[in-house]
Amino acid sequence: MLGISVGWACTSLIAGKGATKDGSVLVSYAADSHTLYGELYHHEGKEHAKGEMREISEWDTGRHLGYIPQVERTYTTIGNMNEHGLTIAESTWGGRAELEDTTGIMDYGSLIYVTLERAKTAREAIKIMTDLVNDYGYHSSGESFSIADPEEAWVMELIGKGGKEKGAVWVARRVPDDCISGHANFPRIHKFPLDGDGGNTLYSPDVISFARKMGYFDGKDEDFSFSSAYGELDGTATRGCDGRVWSYFNRFKKGMDKYLPWILESEGEVMPLWVKPDSLLSVSDLQWMMRDHFEGTPMDMTKDIGAGPFHVPYRWRPMTFEVDGQEYLNERAIATQQTGFSFVSQMNEKHPDVMKGILWFGADDANTCVYVPMYCSITEIPHEFAVGNGDILTLSWDAAFWVNNYVANQAYNRYSQMIPDIRRVQVAEEDTLRNEVDILLTEVLSLDPDAARSLLTDHSKLASRRYVKHYKDLGDYLLVKYLDGNIKREKDGKFERTPEGMCVSPVFGGYDDRYYRSIAEETGDHLKVKQFPKQQ
Repeated sequence: MLGISVGWACTSLIAGKGATKDGSVLVSYAADSHTLYGELYHHEGKEHAKGEMREISEWDTGRHLGYIPQVERTYTTIGNMNEHGLTIAESTWGGRAELEDTTGIMDYGSLIYVTLERAKTAREAIKIMTDLVNDYGYHSSGESFSIADPEEAWVMELIGKGGKEKGAVWVARRVPDDCISGHANFPRIHKFPLDGDGGNTLYSPDVISFARKMGYFDGKDEDFSFSSAYGELDGTATRGCDGRVWSYFNRFKKGMDKYLPWILESEGEVMPLWVKPDSLLSVSDLQWMMRDHFEGTPMDMTKDIGAGPFHVPYRWRPMTFEVDGQEYLNERAIATQQTGFSFVSQMNEKHPDVMKGILWFGADDANTCVYVPMYCSITEIPHEFAVGNGDILTLSWDAAFWVNNYVANQAYNRYSQMIPDIRRVQVAEEDTLRNEVDILLTEVLSLDPDAARSLLTDHSKLASRRYVKHYKDLGDYLLVKYLDGNIKREKDGKFERTPEGMCVSPVFGGYDDRYYRSIAEETGDHLKVKQFPKQQ
């Protein structure tokens, strides 16, 4: 499973409005790819002429797939959110290879962004998405979607029919308001109520019959599992995929250890699609959850020898490796080095319309980024996040993606030493932003819509510019402080100098005890310091 989705191994977490401190619906997303550049997409809504066509290009590759008729009116989109606060996120799980349909033209990325241009609510989005794949065919493999508005959140899972029939089979379930949910590259919907659960479960009419026809299922309808029929369970799927959702549940719900056999061995009780948390969540909780490396769990990436002497919670690809004919895996956490962008979408019906949706957006690794608020009503994308300001092969020192990489990639080498310095700046930035957003929620009430949009656009631009400057300064600071394996001494907020103006002798930070011990054990007497008799 990890091999199938290596290009787009993404994570999406959800919290219903009854599970959050302020009544917001929350959806997070990390778009993880080794070739994705972190920028904020923007499409201005407008009226369209009758007969106008919309081009469909595959999101992953940019390849032209075809055209579909344009609708009369489209809505403005800011990344994965639109002007109504509707948010759509995804994670790819591949599934049965024979069900990929290369004849369809609606790939999963286009499905998201076209729907955001056309839908106001989550339920409307589900209808539009499934109609689009039925009308024009589904070009991608198995996919999970988080679809949410200020009132409710849904998980929808969908896979094509392999070109044998146009369209897709799918199931969508509404997350209870008081629960949290998520998906991460493995289908999470197993059994579901066939009676529709009062409108809270939707599915394609042939989702079971098609599985029977293809030989994926032969039991009773009430025993049908979408995940078992259309997904493919292998030796890494639950640990590397469901494991990320388990870590989210485990952070906010006691008793999740009972699902560890499922996570670690793909055995025992299947982890549920959602759980009710023991405490209410905040936007900040979701932001920090996106920075998770399984800390404090059996998969803690800072503990095994792979973390090295600086307890680095990252593992370079490939995901698996072989030693003496035995295959081993690297843990796959939510936070990962190859993230292009991530966000936490905050949707709240009680907020003023111009702030009904707030996309807290970050570029590059979620662990080290700063989440900057982008409001559903802004009229311009800040330069630091704008499309065209650099790309994955072109460095730009005023692009959030590149400046965050400047900071993060230094920390990957000496994580335990550098991360406290990064956290100091990161936390200060995000604390400031949360306070400013709280003030704006009141300020916009006294403004007309145009003035409010202008104020919020200016704030997103100011916040982006300020963060990128502070992070460029942070990167410079890390380079100077940790140069050549040393740690510069500081005094009164400055690097310390002698009375003569020279650099004070730095701290030699060295390595941790386990690293030294492993060297001693592996080299035996080779590196031992010889002891000579004292001279009389």
